Amino acid sequence: MSPKSLLACLSLLVLCTARVESVINRVPSDLSGAPLLETAKMWNLLYYDFPPNWPSSDPDFYNPAQVVATGIEVTHDRFFLATPRLFSGVPATLSTVSRLDEGDSPVLTAYPDWSHHAAGTKSYNCSDIGLVSVYRMKLDKCNRLWALDAGVSRSLEDFEVSCPPKILVYDTDTDNVVRRIDFPPEVVRGESLYTNLIIDDTSSKIENHCDDVFVYITDTVEPAIVVYDSGHDVTWRLSHPSMYPDPNFAESSIHEHRFTLMDGIVGIAFDRDANVIYYQPLATDRLFSVPTAALRSGPLSWGAELPVKLVGRKSSQGLGITCAPKGGSIFFSPFTATAIGEWNPLTNHQNVVAFDSERLQFVADLMAPSRDPGTLYILSSKFHRFFLKNLDSGEVNTRILRIRGAVYESPDDSEFLPLIEQSFPAVSTTSLPYRAPVAGFKTSFTLNHPLTPVHTGKPTSYIERYFGTSRHETPYNFESVGVINKQVRSPFARLNMGEKPRAPPAPSSLQELHKFDGRSVLYSTQIEHHRGPPRDYRGRRYTRQSTRQVLYNSTLDF
Repeated sequence: MSPKSLLACLSLLVLCTARVESVINRVPSDLSGAPLLETAKMWNLLYYDFPPNWPSSDPDFYNPAQVVATGIEVTHDRFFLATPRLFSGVPATLSTVSRLDEGDSPVLTAYPDWSHHAAGTKSYNCSDIGLVSVYRMKLDKCNRLWALDAGVSRSLEDFEVSCPPKILVYDTDTDNVVRRIDFPPEVVRGESLYTNLIIDDTSSKIENHCDDVFVYITDTVEPAIVVYDSGHDVTWRLSHPSMYPDPNFAESSIHEHRFTLMDGIVGIAFDRDANVIYYQPLATDRLFSVPTAALRSGPLSWGAELPVKLVGRKSSQGLGITCAPKGGSIFFSPFTATAIGEWNPLTNHQNVVAFDSERLQFVADLMAPSRDPGTLYILSSKFHRFFLKNLDSGEVNTRILRIRGAVYESPDDSEFLPLIEQSFPAVSTTSLPYRAPVAGFKTSFTLNHPLTPVHTGKPTSYIERYFGTSRHETPYNFESVGVINKQVRSPFARLNMGEKPRAPPAPSSLQELHKFDGRSVLYSTQIEHHRGPPRDYRGRRYTRQSTRQVLYNSTLDF
């Protein structure tokens, strides 16, 4: 064969390989007509670039079959991955990979370096600047990474509380720690497990460089939302029965795999337009909401309750949830559906964004960053296979997925950071355009600094000495939610007083929603149209009764 022929063959081989790689990275969703579900990164098992002399051959230090990714964050050039110490054998709990290449399986780089991960060698001092176990982290608009350290080692084995929980704030431009936040003992319980966080910068001032934000943190095992006022460096704890797991939903299933997880509040999302936090325990099919004004108002007075509302029901349990930066759409992923759903409480717009029985198994995290407009990022981990110890290391188990055009792009979506370069053709949006609030409806609020009264009849605490005695009028209406009755066998079933079973809707009241995968509706609601805003929605779910997916829209008999 002549040199020219050999060169031509090699060029053809390279071209074919590139085309195959392109196909792998851009496999469409199983749902016909859906946007492309792109694979940005994928791994069978997670591997690290260990420095010399680290005990990487010791299974107590590193066991790749026990390293599970649970959280993701995105910058212009990197993906951040959280790998908490659920089991022994997790060498680093926060890592990065480059996002410049597509569809590859890179080794993880410990962030910011290995000196911050001495807990893997069991030689960590709690006063050191380092990390024990990070479930999730968030980037603020000042390009700083807030890493939430639960401080618990081997949480699914012997639940060793290695250190108190804390937050380390990293400047991602220099990779240096610029702030450390240690939580006071008043907001920590014996088995507290801090797993997720939301950064609320809606009232932050530019001159304060993101040091005056509010942070909302989920405590999953001792269910509560912990609120941190960064500007005044004070913290308080708020709990509600809706944050607890429901025993009736303890068992989840993905395909043929069944597993039991009695986790409380873990999924949390922030609607910046309405100033509302959405949250869900893992062991439930329900989604709840609470206004940020109520969370910011400090500790509850004695006998008071959070103004929590039942938003709706999903087709099954789920973990990852996020909100679009504009427009109020919620993105979520029920386990059994292996799909990504979209629902807008304001317009009742519903959509199945993606369905993939393989790549969307156990979606652990979702995010729609405003600095990457229009894009939905998905972290799927097959956590259930790690948990059940039946992992197949010969198949892809962890993926970072991306859907371009899944999130409505507003002109001011890029207000925080420079736009990430678009290397893919534009995909048409699947979200409804943002609509301005209807006159007369309080769908968003202007927050002053709220105050709360001292707890009458109870000793004051350090947090009450910070807050005053004046009561700030809250600009929202809400419904009372029942207190847990411990005499009832399943107290979770009594949470929403007045909720009663309903018969399946009559054929005349059915309207076609969307075809899915032949099982159940991904998400449906009943709406009190005459009352207007989304505060009056009631979530209902019905199984599939015919060849069509259905949505019940009757406004009677609530």
